[in-house]
Amino acid sequence: MARMSGATWRPISINFTKGGQDEVRGVVVHIMVGTLPGSDSWFRNPKAQASSHFGTGKTGALYQWVDTKDRAWAQANGNRTWISVENEGQGGDTLTTAQLQRNAEVLAWAHKIYGVPLQVASGPAGRGLGWHGMGGAAWGGHTSCPGSKIVAQLPEIVRRAKAIVGQADTPAPDTTDTYTVKAGDTLSAIGRKLGVKWEDLAAVNGLRPPYAIAPGDKLKVPGRKPSTPAPKPADTRPVVDLSKLIEAAKTNPPMATRTVTYSGVRTVKAALVRAGLLVATDTDGHMGVRAVKAYAAWQRRCGHTGQAADGIPGLSTLSALAAKYGFRVTG
Repeated sequence: MARMSGATWRPISINFTKGGQDEVRGVVVHIMVGTLPGSDSWFRNPKAQASSHFGTGKTGALYQWVDTKDRAWAQANGNRTWISVENEGQGGDTLTTAQLQRNAEVLAWAHKIYGVPLQVASGPAGRGLGWHGMGGAAWGGHTSCPGSKIVAQLPEIVRRAKAIVGQADTPAPDTTDTYTVKAGDTLSAIGRKLGVKWEDLAAVNGLRPPYAIAPGDKLKVPGRKPSTPAPKPADTRPVVDLSKLIEAAKTNPPMATRTVTYSGVRTVKAALVRAGLLVATDTDGHMGVRAVKAYAAWQRRCGHTGQAADGIPGLSTLSALAAKYGFRVTG
């Protein structure tokens, strides 16, 4: 017995085959052309000769009518190997956000219970999330079910299902290359020639059954690995620790004998020399009186006055000096 927790169990007693589900290749999306209550009533009518495993309402209701060990009657030859979800609405509709989420929950559940892959199915022989029309005549000829707008939403259902089960979304294949279709080409022949699966060619180009292509068509070719970006070059600029620089500046003036030697001082003093504020001979590791006065001049050049131009380095003025003369600031 396989009933989905979270779905409202609304069992029907007719219009299905008990124990008739051979396997579950995936989940097939349908449109009701009606309402959820209407379908609930219709599936209980002997004249219907139809049913579905699940059904959604526009506001988020989720019914389960048929146990997935049993065969619902939703897509003719696809009934034995696919489970079905009918969705409230009309042809030409899109699924509501609530319906997208409910379909994703069904797909995630089928993934957990039956190992259904979280992908859009390539066709009746594929696996994953399918739609009624993909089966063509063998599935009843309902090629407009559930409609192109809902088919376009299938990748979003897959994305939501992946989020439910905690899978990271797989990046779309790189499609830098193209192939121009020639007379006599088929997708399978092109796939063999290029070394890619024809199903991937169909998926990346949005092709649906009967997978029609014509000479002159340009097909995107999946499977090319994106180039690895070049690593960023290492930042070799000198580093000045602001906290150590402040300590050096505060310790020296006016008692020059209390010196604090710090290699970053040389970098700052060299920048002050380049700025024309300090003599070139004063580039040792001591932040002495002349260096403090020179830094005060740099602060004034940056627009500071009074106590804000006291020669004690601050983050904004040191960052400005670093940006102009090529070093980095930490601390």
